[in-house]
Amino acid sequence: MMKCTAIVLAAGKGSRMNSGIQKQYMELNGFPLIYYALRVFEQSCADEIILVTGQNETEYCRREIADKYRFRKIKKIVPGGSERYLSVYEGLCAAHSPDIVLIHDGARPFVTQEMIERTIQAAVQYGSGIAAVPAKDTVRITDAEQTAVQTPPRDRVWMMQTPQAFQYPLILSAYEKVLEQKASNITDDAMVLELGLQKKVKIVEGSYRNIKVTTPEDMETADVFVKHRRK
Repeated sequence: MMKCTAIVLAAGKGSRMNSGIQKQYMELNGFPLIYYALRVFEQSCADEIILVTGQNETEYCRREIADKYRFRKIKKIVPGGSERYLSVYEGLCAAHSPDIVLIHDGARPFVTQEMIERTIQAAVQYGSGIAAVPAKDTVRITDAEQTAVQTPPRDRVWMMQTPQAFQYPLILSAYEKVLEQKASNITDDAMVLELGLQKKVKIVEGSYRNIKVTTPEDMETADVFVKHRRK
């Protein structure tokens, strides 16, 4: 039997939200934002969930999230690091050698069971499965003066999302390599696999609704999506 662990990240400060409360705990249609992603993973094929929180927030999350909403698959709540990739590493270290690990941003409330299954299947076959969507707009690369220097073909440009699934020994080894190298500007876990082990990642279908709530405008969009889904 294959064991699958989901690492859900809730350690971000959410500085762009301009709110007195961290975005993962902001209310979205009667529930904290983090609730929605956790509910999907609770109902998924994942065997356990590791929730990675901010420093000094573990007891709050246990009381107000895990216990309050009866998330039985949350087996550990651990404090994260100063940056996202350090928080992921804490989650990886807390896992008990699963076959597959899913890494998901808790600020993406609209992950689906189908997305989780697609990323897992790709990870089993290819070592990784990264949810993503094709870019709708033309993308241009600029220099430091914001002058366009390159325009990649739009049909080859994908916007990365989470969940991102990996064979556990592979991503753990990649993280250890990247930490040894003291790499910087790491924006997602696929990048860790590319930098640490020079391995290509497999892209699978995500969803344009699988937004990451980062700004007040995103929160307004999320509110529309939640109410539409409940109709």
